[in-house]
Amino acid sequence: MTISIKTLAAGLALAVLTTSAAAQSWPTKPVKLIVPFPAGGTTDALPRIMAEKLQAKWGQPVVVENRVGAGGNSGADFAFRAEPDGHTLLVSAPGPLVVAPSLVRKLTFDPQKFIPVTMLATMPNLLVTRPTLTAANAQELVALAKKEAGKLSFGSQGVGTTSHLTAAMFQQMTGTDLVHVPYKGTAPALTDLMGGQIDIMFDNVTSSTQPYKAGRIRALAVAAPKRLATLPEIPTADEVGLKGFYSSTFVAMVAPPGTPAALTARIQKDVAEVLRMPDVRSKFLELGAEPVGDSQAELGRFLANETTRWRDVIQKANVQPE
Repeated sequence: MTISIKTLAAGLALAVLTTSAAAQSWPTKPVKLIVPFPAGGTTDALPRIMAEKLQAKWGQPVVVENRVGAGGNSGADFAFRAEPDGHTLLVSAPGPLVVAPSLVRKLTFDPQKFIPVTMLATMPNLLVTRPTLTAANAQELVALAKKEAGKLSFGSQGVGTTSHLTAAMFQQMTGTDLVHVPYKGTAPALTDLMGGQIDIMFDNVTSSTQPYKAGRIRALAVAAPKRLATLPEIPTADEVGLKGFYSSTFVAMVAPPGTPAALTARIQKDVAEVLRMPDVRSKFLELGAEPVGDSQAELGRFLANETTRWRDVIQKANVQPE
């Protein structure tokens, strides 16, 4: 049977109109924001700040649901397999989206098939040390690490986390040899850093700011292209001789594979509008999180670049997949 061009064009037009109409009528039930990490962290706090505003826009409850396990991969897998109707979205830190492909041998989902929606926020990492370490700045730290090769220790939230991989990148760039001490999360690592049980840590600004201001840890550099408005006294990595040493954690929103383009475009527009609201911005900034709200294409390029960057670090550091 031969299908005319006119018939095909009419069918395509009808499909576009149907998809557009579905996007306009969405949502028809509560929207779940799946956070694959425990409640109480920054990744959990940011969508909760936005939930009330999104609920007002969408006319349906917006529920933050924590589905933890396997370093964030359990929740990501759940969102990946959800109905692609816009009622289930994943809000995640880097692990499941850009690190897992290089660290998990049998990943049960494909991060590259998620539909990018928008970046909620970025949080630069700080190079922090125990308060009693003799190195007063980043240059002295590198010199000390070379002198005491294999003796200085760094803590992380666990193998394959941003803090671990940032330290690996630091060692690769500086030619130093540090001892990795993995923890189960930020809190115990910071506690031991403050207590002097470990020497160094790369931690996001959100969790490090309070102990830094209290004098319980030192901050030697921010791994970002420019100084932070909230901590202007801390030099950038570029300023202390670590040219191009950039590392930040982030919180991004993605949708299950197959979610219609018209629908994800609407969600992106609404979320970006909420991120521009002064009270939302203020609450984000109080947590050390820089609101973003970029386009779907921009987020897609960012995630692809981060996946490649961390894969290279993992391979050079010989971090073995689980």
